[in-house]
Amino acid sequence: MIYETYSAEETKELGRKIAQQASPGSVCALTGDLGVGKTVFAQGIAQGLGICEPICSPTFTIVQVYEDGRMPFYHFDVYRIADPEEMEEIGYEEYFDGNGFTMVEWADLIPELMPSAYQKITIEKDPEKGFDYRRITVEQAGERTGEHL
Repeated sequence: MIYETYSAEETKELGRKIAQQASPGSVCALTGDLGVGKTVFAQGIAQGLGICEPICSPTFTIVQVYEDGRMPFYHFDVYRIADPEEMEEIGYEEYFDGNGFTMVEWADLIPELMPSAYQKITIEKDPEKGFDYRRITVEQAGERTGEHL
């Protein structure tokens, strides 16, 4: 599916809607250039999961865990990962296989670590359509097994 949003609030609202459909164990790969709105989208995901605390990008901590919603939200930012072993050191598989919603920003940098099935969300800008315009592509990656987003 391809969605078009024309404001940060619309981008956040799409994240909310996706999270409301999420089931425990869902994994989402979020890709897009710097400044495209990945954190705004993540804020919408958190709201859709019922998380009220502020959401910020975990660029320097790699993973941020939020547990006050209807299911845990595991928010990864792997932009600064130099070696996949760093992900193994923090026990990424426990999050991917857990009973929360896992979102991995910059997942295209660690394709070998992504599970066999996940949802891929790509956010793109198009300056010709306006400063706040975003094209958001949502697709299933890998094999579908059981429930998904």
